[in-house]
Amino acid sequence: MKRNDGFTLIELMIVVVIIGILATVAVGRFEKVKRRGQVAAVQSDLRNLSVAQESYHTQNITYTSNLADLEFNQTSGVTITVNEATAVGWGATAVHAGDATIQCGIYVGSVNPSAGAPATSPEQVACTF
Repeated sequence: MKRNDGFTLIELMIVVVIIGILATVAVGRFEKVKRRGQVAAVQSDLRNLSVAQESYHTQNITYTSNLADLEFNQTSGVTITVNEATAVGWGATAVHAGDATIQCGIYVGSVNPSAGAPATSPEQVACTF
């Protein structure tokens, strides 16, 4: 009597196809989670910038466009640009190096709202992606 040990070629191909399908689904979900993390990092940095700006304003009676003046550490990969800073307000935008389509902004006080575009309400972080 002959023993059949192992798998047939068809069985192995079916397993490879199933693993490929599972890998495709997992990679797609990983990309979504990664993007959510990048958006959260940008939003968090802008909120932290807002706190640092208010602290600076309390001591100096003006806001600053120089991030080095603030006691503020931004997340690696996040680039913040303070577009306008006066004695009565400021506006900033931020992007993430991992996905340049993520752009967030905030503005505070009496400044041109476009300084914090895409924000449309003062003191609220808003993003486009």
